[in-house]
Amino acid sequence: MEKVTLAIQNLKCGGCATTIKINLDKIDGVSGIDVDPDNGTVTLSEWTEDSMDTIKSELRRLGYPLVDENNPFFAKVKSYASCAVGRMSSTEN
Repeated sequence: MEKVTLAIQNLKCGGCATTIKINLDKIDGVSGIDVDPDNGTVTLSEWTEDSMDTIKSELRRLGYPLVDENNPFFAKVKSYASCAVGRMSSTEN
């Protein structure tokens, strides 16, 4: 598939970006992941039609629903936890 850019909510910083990259990289058929906290976007260079539902589900699970999706309080809380994990992961490297 061609490159796709997803606009997501709750994306605040590099910690968030690290968590998103680590988790989306685990999905079969997904690569070339670029997360842009300044624009609130995730761009995928390679993905499959079958993987898109999994990608969206994983983003929601981490607290980063798509812009056109519901963004309940619990999603915002999860994004802060995901952000903290990402910050710790980036300092371990």
